[in-house]
Amino acid sequence: MINKVILIGHLGKDPEVRHLEGNRQVASFSLATNENYQDKEGNWQTLTEWHNIVMWGPNAARAEARLKKGMQVFIEGKLTTRKWTDSEGKDRYTTEVFAQTFRILGKREDEIATRLETGNTGFSSPTSSDVFHDKGPEDTSSPIEDDLPF
Repeated sequence: MINKVILIGHLGKDPEVRHLEGNRQVASFSLATNENYQDKEGNWQTLTEWHNIVMWGPNAARAEARLKKGMQVFIEGKLTTRKWTDSEGKDRYTTEVFAQTFRILGKREDEIATRLETGNTGFSSPTSSDVFHDKGPEDTSSPIEDDLPF
């Protein structure tokens, strides 16, 4: 069976990182993807879909350091659903994308400009091969440099 999600979109907000027990980190943010289509009258419409993205461990730290609202990113991961109880005691469900790989897209200058605007200049120069993987404890394969389908 396969559970794989591939998204290319823009960050709706800066990643929010929480520090948990055992020095574990988790980052979460929203990602917008757009679909353009023609309606019955021939007018072009844009449908925006929002996705909840979650990253764990080293990827959470990398996301916090490198990702900013509005940036275009490639996300690869799996779809997860978790159950939680609200304040009224009712069971609720949340569907999220557990991002195992992400890649910053767009122009390098855009990222540098974003960092300069926010005062975050303490970074190594990003390159087009910046791909970040969360292999998880059971995955021992080597990182893939470029697995984009285009």
